[in-house]
Amino acid sequence: MKVVKNAAYYKRFQVKYKRRREGKTDYRARKRLIHMDKNKYGTPKYRLVVRRTNTDIICQIVHATLSGDRVLTAAYSHELKGYGMSVGLTNYAAAYATGLLCARRLLKKLGLDGHFAGNSKVDGSDYNIENDLAPDAPSPFVALLDVGLAATTTGNRVFGAMKGACDGGLAVPHSENRFPGYDKEKKELDTNVHRQYIFAEHVGNYMESLKSEDKAAYEQHFSRYIKAGLAGNGLAAAWKKVHANIRAKPEAVKKAKKTGMKHYPARPAKLSAGVKKHRATIKASQRDARRRA
Repeated sequence: MKVVKNAAYYKRFQVKYKRRREGKTDYRARKRLIHMDKNKYGTPKYRLVVRRTNTDIICQIVHATLSGDRVLTAAYSHELKGYGMSVGLTNYAAAYATGLLCARRLLKKLGLDGHFAGNSKVDGSDYNIENDLAPDAPSPFVALLDVGLAATTTGNRVFGAMKGACDGGLAVPHSENRFPGYDKEKKELDTNVHRQYIFAEHVGNYMESLKSEDKAAYEQHFSRYIKAGLAGNGLAAAWKKVHANIRAKPEAVKKAKKTGMKHYPARPAKLSAGVKKHRATIKASQRDARRRA
């Protein structure tokens, strides 16, 4: 058999970029997302960057510059603990709430929250801010969805974050064929299914069914929910309260800076018997004399 990966192959092998190897950046998509015409005169082209880790969902509004990307605002799902939800911070409902928080925080920062209230009636249907503008309203804030290397399958959580950003008042170009509940054959969206995912009712239904079938498994799988005092039939109301809290106060909470220098304990004058003393430093001439001796 012919050896393909020989020495000549490895001499010419070129590794991918570091962020591509780490699975963070799709450079083919990035090139098309940040490309701008020269007649735009340096007007930033913003992206709604959505990333998901094992414990967090990250939403950022980013624009590219020659010296690197600049983050205009960001929101994380672990911040939802301050809005009344401490569990389930990586599901579809958390992704929606994080996108909503990012959108409201951005508009508040830019002073546009009074012009763009977004969608207050969350029923699972598609919503675009362009269709709800007053004649004298300013132009909406446009951002393009950047999902990185995530698989853009129907029902992916990145689209939950995008839905939250759209309901929050951002203009993100999209279609409804990637939301949960979309029927490919009928080519229509089942809004009831989508609404269940937004308010985590699908999680609540599973909790109730597991509780009736196997209570031991229920207590094991949903121990954090039980500790937080959340039942399956109360999840929807809890998430509605989270959305209301986000709209009421979307600003990021600044951490208090530590003041003063850190004081370390004084070194004891005499070391204990078990601790070796450091060797005293000597001059170069003394070291040479010792070497000659």
